[in-house]
Amino acid sequence: MFATNMDSARDVVGVPSTVLIPMRFVWPYGGRSVFLSGSFARWSELIPMTPVEGCPTVFQAIYSVTPGIHQYKFFVDGEWRYDEHQPYANGEYGLVNTMVLPADPNFFHPNVTPEVTSGSNMEEDTDAFQRLVRITDGTSNAVPRISEADLQGSRHRISVFLSAHTTYELLPESGKVVALDVDLPVKQAFHILHEQGIPMAPLWDFSKGQFVGVLSALDFILILRELGNHGSNLTEEELETHTIAAWKEGKSFLNGQIDGHGKALPRRLIHAGPYDNLKDVALKFLQYEVATVPIIHSSSEDGSFPQLLHLASLSGILKCICRYFRHCASSLPILQAPICALPVGTWVPEIGESNRRSLAMLRPSASLSAALNLLVQAQVSSIPVVDDNDSLLDIYCRSDITALAKDRAYAHINLNEMTIHQALQLGQDSYSSFEQRSQRCQMCLRSDSLHKVMERLANPGVRRLVIVEAGSKRVEGVVSLSDVFKFLLG
Repeated sequence: MFATNMDSARDVVGVPSTVLIPMRFVWPYGGRSVFLSGSFARWSELIPMTPVEGCPTVFQAIYSVTPGIHQYKFFVDGEWRYDEHQPYANGEYGLVNTMVLPADPNFFHPNVTPEVTSGSNMEEDTDAFQRLVRITDGTSNAVPRISEADLQGSRHRISVFLSAHTTYELLPESGKVVALDVDLPVKQAFHILHEQGIPMAPLWDFSKGQFVGVLSALDFILILRELGNHGSNLTEEELETHTIAAWKEGKSFLNGQIDGHGKALPRRLIHAGPYDNLKDVALKFLQYEVATVPIIHSSSEDGSFPQLLHLASLSGILKCICRYFRHCASSLPILQAPICALPVGTWVPEIGESNRRSLAMLRPSASLSAALNLLVQAQVSSIPVVDDNDSLLDIYCRSDITALAKDRAYAHINLNEMTIHQALQLGQDSYSSFEQRSQRCQMCLRSDSLHKVMERLANPGVRRLVIVEAGSKRVEGVVSLSDVFKFLLG
């Protein structure tokens, strides 16, 4: 389309052209094959763009460019296109998108020339990133600070919204909720969770006529560790003879939750009613460190004949926040800040830092036993799986344990001998509807705004984002749903 000598990029005065800044280009309008071309590559190269994980209609590419004015265009399914929602210019080669990368990060906002028009719904994917880069010497600049007034003001608005809305708004128009009888054998419950594609289920006690707890993937991890006798082979008979009720009682003894008479202390079910406000429910998630809160309703004053309406999650509450503030997000300063400027998430310590909590990571060759131990000891729901350069390959989650129910794999494996790579391969065709393969390794950049991170975490099945370095995918941290709510609610 363009001749190789048609280079419209112009270096900023005083800035060496050898300084390269990774930029993220996005084509959000779908297509079968999408390529990027621009003045930064002298219009001589078609740069492949790849779909964003979990968003098959959104394509992206990372390309390093020099400071200056650049023009670019997209080659979509054999046709040259431009993004009308980004700044564009009507020039010698038709309509092309235009980007200005200045030398001073404090003046990143483009000095758009009169012939350049900006769309009404422009999204600056790399705006925050540019504010973090000192072009003059390539070193990191101090991240922008959020004033205490902006922080408290934004938190107050979100708190008021959550207090004014109830869990009734989380109820779907249709759907199913699976509950398990406490007298069910553990093995059968294990298979039900796998077959239904769910990570957990509320427990119903017929003798009491009420819901008494929740069975989760963590229970199965603890069961396999206990019954497996530190990794020895399991038999189906061992799982068959243990009911859920027996396991829950045994778990209480293991955790020292017994009364003065040596009996297991009953644990109160953490639940909510349909008219509880969203703030109180969100605080329950954080206080009790649970992933799900059943919404239970009873028309009787004594609470008899309870109805299980829904399983609430933090992602559902976050979706309500994002939907409400979507068109006024710019009025909440903290939502525009890059996550690296906020006390959000768990980060890999910088060189010389010793006061940060270390981030748990695993190599593919690590044993499944080591992974399960780490999930329990670190009290996390997932662990990034990385190569020798700490670049992200996959992620191992608590819920992945249910894949061992396929073909009764738990009966003929050794937890110490099976590697993480093998465990992930085993579950490749078993990922359930709540966490499809495309949703497993959701990523973000340290420069992404809190609003963008919240939008991604609000998607069903996404419980955390792995923060990676642009280009190399080197893991820099993890930000979870609970991290975001701890920050938003102060």
